[in-house]
Amino acid sequence: MLLQNFVPLPPEKFNKNMKKDIHPSDYRLVVFKDMSNDYAFLCRSTAKSKETIIWEDGKEYPLVKVEISHTSHPFFTGKLTLVDTAGRVDKFKSRYQKHYQSKQK
Repeated sequence: MLLQNFVPLPPEKFNKNMKKDIHPSDYRLVVFKDMSNDYAFLCRSTAKSKETIIWEDGKEYPLVKVEISHTSHPFFTGKLTLVDTAGRVDKFKSRYQKHYQSKQK
């Protein structure tokens, strides 16, 4: 995993460089899990969650399930899905065919 040597900053150092009174103060470590490929990563967040998970370090953290992450998004993976554009064009033409024909007359 990428975060094997991850050492979280103590709260007093983490909030040191932030502007006063505009950021949430309840940052904590949270596990985000990509449901499309089961990739999970640990980071600081204020996201709320009722679920928890035991992480690789043996500690229990809140779990936030996400549909897509950098490991499954086509922009980051380089894998694009083909879209049936011909089917969409045909649906559009059949839907508006009467309107199109009346304009031609």
